Amino acid sequence: MKMLKLSLRTRIFISMILLVLGASILIFGVTVYQYKQEAESYHEERLERKQRAILENIKFVLASTTYVVDTENLGPIFTERDKIDEMAEVHEMQIHIYDLDGSLIIKSNESFFKDSTTVSIPESVLSKLDATTTKHYLKKTEVNGQKYQSSYSYITDGKFKPLAILYLPYVQDDSLLNRDLNNFLVRMAEVYLFMLLIAIILSFFLSKYITKSLKIISEKINQTRLDKRNQKIELSNATEEIYALVSAYNSMIDELEESAVKLATNEREQAWREMAKQVAHEIKNPLTPMRLSVQSFQRNFDPEDPEIHHKVDEYSETLINQIDTMSSIASAFSNFAKMPAQQNETLNVPKIVKLALDIFNEKYIEFQCDQDEILAKFDRTQLIRVVTNLVKNATQALQDVEDPRIMVAVEEEENTVLISVSDNGMGISEENKTKVFEPKFTTKSSGMGLGLAMVKNIVETYNGTISFVSKQNKGTIFNVRFPK
Repeated sequence: MKMLKLSLRTRIFISMILLVLGASILIFGVTVYQYKQEAESYHEERLERKQRAILENIKFVLASTTYVVDTENLGPIFTERDKIDEMAEVHEMQIHIYDLDGSLIIKSNESFFKDSTTVSIPESVLSKLDATTTKHYLKKTEVNGQKYQSSYSYITDGKFKPLAILYLPYVQDDSLLNRDLNNFLVRMAEVYLFMLLIAIILSFFLSKYITKSLKIISEKINQTRLDKRNQKIELSNATEEIYALVSAYNSMIDELEESAVKLATNEREQAWREMAKQVAHEIKNPLTPMRLSVQSFQRNFDPEDPEIHHKVDEYSETLINQIDTMSSIASAFSNFAKMPAQQNETLNVPKIVKLALDIFNEKYIEFQCDQDEILAKFDRTQLIRVVTNLVKNATQALQDVEDPRIMVAVEEEENTVLISVSDNGMGISEENKTKVFEPKFTTKSSGMGLGLAMVKNIVETYNGTISFVSKQNKGTIFNVRFPK
């Protein structure tokens, strides 16, 4: 599982190194195994050659002796003129001759070789020798880590009649071969260490080259955003698979841009539809009483009426009030649609907040700030709009409260300025908490419900946040935070 969490480049690098190491170990193992097999074959073939040579020598001795060639005379034949010692010295082998029952007849001088003579041949060896078609049996043993081979074969007369059994003990001396093998393995290890170093360097650059295109694609994908124009990927000298991936990404970018344009167009159209509906609805409200006033005045108009001037004044006042209402509606929508300009003025926040509160005549509005100066970058006009809208909402929530109170406080936090507006009014119901900042939402009989939406828009423009805590019939606290 840990291997799967590694990057593709790291996995390619490790895989190539492991491949070289695995190949090196395999070649080392095959080399040692092949050496051992060749060493075994070499000793077997060497023993067989010496056996054939000794048997030929024995045939020559038997052919040239004056004794009757039989089993009983083999001892005198080979002791005459020390023939068996002479053969052992020429062939550098111990030579033992046994009768057909496995009893020792004669052996070569012990001074040249370590004595490995046995008094008789075991029955198991005699049975295996008789069972072979070649009348030759090779026995392998190992004592204290030293390997031995023993060759048993029949000595025959001129008519191929068995006369005796020839036993040749052979010690496998691998010291020279082992030394050659060790030297070979050392040289091979040096070569493979050099090859491993080259493989590490090549793996590093090769893995970097292979994953370079994938890294570019990954970075482009991470930078892909719906709200901005994304650049296509342009690669050269890439593989067919990478080209297919790049083509798929570029096609996705084209489709994404088309979708973003359509989405933005639909959102703008929907927003305009909603705005048009709201404007039409708000304008119709004052138009209805204006129409009724005109119709009433038209029906009841009498130039000779002594109170005609009074009625004209009432009629005019009604129309002016409705016109003012329509004007306030237009101003509210205009202010909501206008994005606040980021003037980045350095303001003394407590001073500006206190200035914003001067337009209110309510005596229950209190201001609290422990510091005379808290500096932040904000537009003066927009900050005043934020405070006045929050305080205005708070005063409207206190209409039916016996002991109304509004507390406006300014505090300095670590990296932000906090403006809190709290009241002890009716509070916000649970069902309305999610709709507070939505445009055109209001719980009042009049108004467009754009005040808090506009406040949120202004605050977020200056990288700030607005939140609230409210309990019904206990009050509400609005908290505005923005960077210092």
